[in-house]
Amino acid sequence: MAALLFGVRRHMQRSIYLRPVGLFPAPADTGEETFAGLPLAGQPLRFTAVEIAERDGARITRRIVTLGEAVERDWGRGTADAARDLEALTAPRPRLAGLALDRPRIMGIINVTPDSFSDGGLHATVEGAIAHGLRLAEEGADILDVGGESTRPGADYVPAEEELRRVLPVIAGLRERSDVLISIDTRKAEVMRRAADAGADILNDVSAFTHDAQALDAAAASGLPVILMHAQGDPRTMNDNPRYDDVVLDVFDYLAARIAACEAAGIARAKIVADPGIGFGKHLHHNVAVMAALSLYHALGVPVLLGASRKKLIDHISDAPNPRDRLPGSIAAALVGAGQGVQMVRVHDVAATRQALNVWRASLAGSDRALG
Repeated sequence: MAALLFGVRRHMQRSIYLRPVGLFPAPADTGEETFAGLPLAGQPLRFTAVEIAERDGARITRRIVTLGEAVERDWGRGTADAARDLEALTAPRPRLAGLALDRPRIMGIINVTPDSFSDGGLHATVEGAIAHGLRLAEEGADILDVGGESTRPGADYVPAEEELRRVLPVIAGLRERSDVLISIDTRKAEVMRRAADAGADILNDVSAFTHDAQALDAAAASGLPVILMHAQGDPRTMNDNPRYDDVVLDVFDYLAARIAACEAAGIARAKIVADPGIGFGKHLHHNVAVMAALSLYHALGVPVLLGASRKKLIDHISDAPNPRDRLPGSIAAALVGAGQGVQMVRVHDVAATRQALNVWRASLAGSDRALG
């Protein structure tokens, strides 16, 4: 599988990438003049410059130019990737499963597992998981992400029958008691099909539909929006020795290839979300490089999801070995994502994250009306 993924990455490798930089709060509507900055993917941010990364085999160069310089040099003319990227960077994202993406949305995590890295066993019963999900919805979660198989580093495979036993009653129970959006976190086609029948609204696959040969067809047949995550290798071994030519660009190429595969299977781009996969086949230096360059992934032309809640990188940076002690770092990560325009954050601690994002949004706008 790893060889296959590397082959796809090299095949899809691009020569030029645009990352918006010089981000600042979007002012009141003054038109779309280039020199006042350009809007960033429907978020309350604008950008004044771009980092241009050019790749020629193993050689990668980066330079930052202002939008004014870019226009004067006309660097985008005749370069299809650059022209397409600029359009993707500025276009608002359409609603996803009815949810407007004009501000960072919160996905609350419900792990119906005995072995998840942070909360394994805490919500392993059906009623416990349902109660937790309803509490997250009340705290402000826009989406509830239900998972029945841990994909933490070193996790063992869970058969589809056991995964279904764990998640289906929870999805059905949440659907009966709430109209909050529900996503199913799974790599398996049969779980996707059955979860969709039970009321799931979104399919979230950490393997981006590469683990199960039938998963992509099942996702397309469901008609539901999908979340594609980058991961290098299988959860059992993915963090043993991850290697990249350039992690930021390689992750971009992989996600671009998986988006193309979804479109070829009949899934509209408007129904696709990209997740760069913090912690999945990445060591600390890989993770922080991706976090620092999150704005690049808007050039994929789809909403971007960040999932860094309670993850090991926080321990590596701040010496917090207990995942439940990583709330400050988790909030910091969410704000880093919001500051680079991500449309979704996947978190364990919904109330705290919502409070932090509310303060961020009001401060960005200079008005509490931004919270309406």
